[in-house]
Amino acid sequence: MGEPVDTELRPAIAQSWQRSDVVGLPPDSTLDHLVPIDVDPQSSLLAAASPVLEELDEQLRETRYGTLLVDRECRVVRRAFDDSRLLDALDELRIGLGTSLAEEDAGTNALGTAMEIREGIVINGEEHYVELFKRFSCYGQPIRHPLSRRIEGVLDITAICDDANPLLPALVARAVADIERRLLDGSRASERRLLDAFQAASSVRQRAVVAAGEDLVLSNQAALDLLSPTDVAMLRGLAADAPLARAGGSSTLDLVLDSGQHVRVAVTAVSGARRGALLQVEPRDEPSATRTYPRAFVPAPVLVSGPPGSGRTTRARQLVVREPLTVLEATAVVLEGEQAWARRFEQAVSRRSGTSVVDGQFVVNGTVLVEGIDLLPDVLLDIVLARARSTDRCQLVLTSAPLTELSGRAAALAGTATRREEMLSLASRREEIPAVAATMLADIEPDQHVRLMPSTIAALAAQAWPGNMHELRAVLEHAVQRRWGDAIGVKDLPDGYRSDVPERPTAPLEAVQRDVIVATLRRCDGNKVKAARELGLSRTTLYARMRALRITTY
Repeated sequence: MGEPVDTELRPAIAQSWQRSDVVGLPPDSTLDHLVPIDVDPQSSLLAAASPVLEELDEQLRETRYGTLLVDRECRVVRRAFDDSRLLDALDELRIGLGTSLAEEDAGTNALGTAMEIREGIVINGEEHYVELFKRFSCYGQPIRHPLSRRIEGVLDITAICDDANPLLPALVARAVADIERRLLDGSRASERRLLDAFQAASSVRQRAVVAAGEDLVLSNQAALDLLSPTDVAMLRGLAADAPLARAGGSSTLDLVLDSGQHVRVAVTAVSGARRGALLQVEPRDEPSATRTYPRAFVPAPVLVSGPPGSGRTTRARQLVVREPLTVLEATAVVLEGEQAWARRFEQAVSRRSGTSVVDGQFVVNGTVLVEGIDLLPDVLLDIVLARARSTDRCQLVLTSAPLTELSGRAAALAGTATRREEMLSLASRREEIPAVAATMLADIEPDQHVRLMPSTIAALAAQAWPGNMHELRAVLEHAVQRRWGDAIGVKDLPDGYRSDVPERPTAPLEAVQRDVIVATLRRCDGNKVKAARELGLSRTTLYARMRALRITTY
C-alpha cells in the first residue's frame, strides 16, 4: 500500500487515511479517475435544499467560503462559490456536478468521510489524504430523512485556507436542520397527493390499482389478489424509471406477471407526488409475445454461511451447476447505489440462456450468486427475498455471516434456502490446513512446484487464524517471497507464525462474549465509542476484551 498513517492525526482522520490506503488510492493521485455522471435535477434532496442553500449562499457572500452538496451516493448535485479562486480550484480538480467525493474515490474529505462515519466532521488542510486537497479546509454534516433516518446527502462549507472557522459547525447544523424539515414537509405533501390519487382510482372495486412513490407503495385488495411481491417490485420500478413519471404523462404497457398472467398496465404520473405514479392493471386473455419460454422448475435458493474468510465464496462457487454464473456483491451497493444494484440483480436473475430438461422438468439455465446478504440494506433484501420466493427465475446461491448473526429480513431470506452449508473458521478445521495451503500455493505460484516442510505445516496448523483464509493466504504470500528454494521453511514465515505450539482454544463463555462484541461493533459500523456505550463498558475495557478475544477485524 502507500501512505503510512500519521500517529499524530486525530483518530477519525487516521482511520479515514487507513480506509483510503486500503482501497489503493495513492496520496499523490491526480484524481484523473473522477468522472462525473448525470444527476437528477428534480430530486427530493435538491427540492428541499435549494431554498435553504440560496439563503446560506447569501450569508456567505463576499467571504472565502462556498457550499457543496452531495447526494446519498456522494455525488455532487450542487455547488456555489462567491470566491472565483475556489471555483477555479475545483474545476481544475474536475469536481463538478456528478463527481463522486466518496472516500474510495477522493480519500479523506469532509463529504466522503462524513458519509462514511455518518456524522459531522471538520477536516483542515493537511488532514486531507490526497495532496491536491491539502489547500482546503471544510466542514461536512450528513442530511437524514426525518422519517426513514436514511442519509440523503451531505452538506459541506469549504474554503482555501489552513483552518476552518469554528463557527462553521453551527452554521451547517442549522442549514441541515432546515433541509431535513423541508424533506419531511415535502414527503408529507407528496404522500398526500399520492394517497388522494390512489383513493380516487380505487373507487372501481374490481380494478387492480397500485400507487408508487419515492418511499410509499399502496395496493388495493384487487391488486393484492392479482400481484406477487415480484410483480409489485417490477411495477414500482416502472413508476420510478418511466419517462412519463418525469414528464407528467401516461402510457400503457403489456406485461406478463409472475403467475404467467398477461396484463395491460396503464401508468399515469401523479402531479405533485415526487416520482409518484398510478398503475392500473387489467388482465388480458390473449397471449402476449413477451413470454416465449416454457414454465420451468426452479429449485429453492442455496445458502453458504460462515465467518469472513472461511471459504464460503469458494464453496458457493463449487455448488454452481447451471452456467452462466453472475456474481453480485453486497459491498458493491456502496459504490453503485441501491437502484443500480437492484437493476443489475433483476436483470441477472431474470436473464434466460435457455432451458434444460432434468427428470422430465424444464429447468432454467444460469445462476446468480449474491455475496454477503447480511450486508444488504432492507430495501434490497426485500427485492432479493421476493425473487427467492418467485418461480420465475434462475438458480440463486447466497452467502452470509453465520446464521446466528442474521436477523430481520436477512434471516427471512436465509430461511428460503432449503439447502444450507455452514463453513467453520479455519482454526476449527486444522486438519484441512495442509490441503488448503497446498491449493493456495498452487494459485500463488502456478508455474513453480513450491512445497511446505513438515515443520512449516505444524506451525501453520498451530495458529488461531482469526482472519481465516485471507490471513492464511497473506502468510503464504509472505513466505513465498522470502523462500530461497522450492521448499518453505518455518524461518520463511512471519515472526508471529513460527510457533508450533497450538494457541489456547477459546472457551465457550469467551466465544459468546466474542460473538456479542463482534455483533455490536458491526451494528455500530465499527465505531468503538458507540459500541462500548451500548455494551455498558468503558472504551479501555472494550479494547482490552478485543485484544484478549483476538478481535482484529474492527
